[in-house]
Amino acid sequence: MCVSPHRPICVSPHRAIAPPSAETHMVRLYGSLGHAPAPTFANDHPRCSMTQLHNASFQNAFTSHFRGDDSGDRRPRATPGMFWAKAEPTAVPKPGLLAWSEELAQTLGLAHPGEASVEILGGNRLVPGMHPYAACYAGHQFGNWAGQLGDGRAITLGELETPSGSIFEVQLKGAGPTAYSRRADGRAVLRSSVREYLMSEAMHYLGVPTTRALSLVTTGEPVLRDMFYDGHPAHEPGAIVCRVAPSFLRFGNYEMPAARKEIDNLRQLVDWTIERFFPQYSDSEEPILLWFGEVVRSTALLMSEWQRVGFVHGVMNTDNMSILGLTIDYGPYSFVDAYEPNFTPNTTDLPGRRYAFAKQPAVAKWNLGCLAGALLPLFENQEGLVAVLDTYDDIYWKYWFRMMGNKLGLSDITADDQALLEQAELVLATVQPDYAIFFQLLADWPGSGEDALTFFKPAFYGMLTDDAESMLTVFLRDWQERFSREDANAARARMQAANPRFVLRNYLLSQTIEGLEKGDDQLFRQLEAALREPYTTHHDQFLEKRPDWANAKAGCSMLSCSS
Repeated sequence: MCVSPHRPICVSPHRAIAPPSAETHMVRLYGSLGHAPAPTFANDHPRCSMTQLHNASFQNAFTSHFRGDDSGDRRPRATPGMFWAKAEPTAVPKPGLLAWSEELAQTLGLAHPGEASVEILGGNRLVPGMHPYAACYAGHQFGNWAGQLGDGRAITLGELETPSGSIFEVQLKGAGPTAYSRRADGRAVLRSSVREYLMSEAMHYLGVPTTRALSLVTTGEPVLRDMFYDGHPAHEPGAIVCRVAPSFLRFGNYEMPAARKEIDNLRQLVDWTIERFFPQYSDSEEPILLWFGEVVRSTALLMSEWQRVGFVHGVMNTDNMSILGLTIDYGPYSFVDAYEPNFTPNTTDLPGRRYAFAKQPAVAKWNLGCLAGALLPLFENQEGLVAVLDTYDDIYWKYWFRMMGNKLGLSDITADDQALLEQAELVLATVQPDYAIFFQLLADWPGSGEDALTFFKPAFYGMLTDDAESMLTVFLRDWQERFSREDANAARARMQAANPRFVLRNYLLSQTIEGLEKGDDQLFRQLEAALREPYTTHHDQFLEKRPDWANAKAGCSMLSCSS
């Protein structure tokens, strides 16, 4: 076992998580997991009128509670003993509002921004009550300890209380350098900002736990970036995303004080986290273990949801793992088009493909092992943490079988169904159809009397081998036999709710970015509308396979961490 506070309690990120036995599923598959509800962004019912951002009242619980560097010095440096460093946004020449999430704004009690509020969203203005800062954290990056990292281009303005009493952090990404920017400029380009804004909102409407994006602001300032780290930097338009979450705390926030042996700081952060976000455990005998168990559960749920919609994060470092089980930090992500378990969208992840689609659940457990290692100094031994960590596999597979059952329209999953669900995954990996289109066709599959290969051809990216054809035919026969025992209307309703018709594909994002850079926002607006209704037929013009021209085009299939 690895027990160093800056190394994980060891689990392998390269092995698939072994599913439990059929007997285990027969007893526990649909048992209650007994968890607290995850934080949501559900619409509030305002008790008061909407207000402009520049008139909003900000709180500063984090900076008030924890020690930080309040000098405002943005020079890159180590900040031992500190949880944050003051970082005022750096002004830009011409902030312009490109996008605004009206639904999220209503939740926050904010009116559509006027000029003064756009100045705030562009980093050109602060208002009384704001105490902007960058958080200090560490992390394991691609399996290696990276030491101090921190918010290099994210600046938290403060916390807003919604009309319903919920608290959300408001953060600008791309608003200039901080003490943790290292050799970077703290800026973000339009390309990456559009991707984060649209995907944050898309994941929310897909029902996947995520941070949200409130606004997208252009800066009027060119930013130099080497998109593929190949020695060909170029200037790109700059932009800033305002993103929102109950908290942006990451696994790396806890790894940092543990690695520095700042045990009092570590305990203070853990106690505050439980009191603020998991108060149901505050008075228990083992609050840290119960809290860690909740992190394990919410992370397992998040992984099953990524698998459901076909999302690949691309850079699952521990500093990109939310303590609340949210999808956080949208960089070189992608949805799978053809179902390829070994697909990674991140050029930096080659050739090892550590963060490939099918490896994400195992990597999540490895990252939880890192968090457990960071928490270890608060315990006399590791047995309790190891026991909680070891619950991950069963919890994940409960979620996975439930999720796959819904995708296939099946209810009351039994041990006998386990083989069929695993058969479905094997067929997908062999046939490699378009993931979204395949399940839409499956929901409409009439069964006997229809030629399967012809019916499912719109989902194929190439000719099938004889083995693939045979596997698909056998699976459809087996699935149809099982599906026939369901109430057809209820089963198809489950399939419609679990399988999105619209996903934000990389080639669409690439086309959108190219259009915006030329001053054309038509596709951007169409995607904004489509992502809000991913389970309807209203935007079926986007229910198409990735076109051949996008296979090798930069930004359409693979990206880098550069932004």
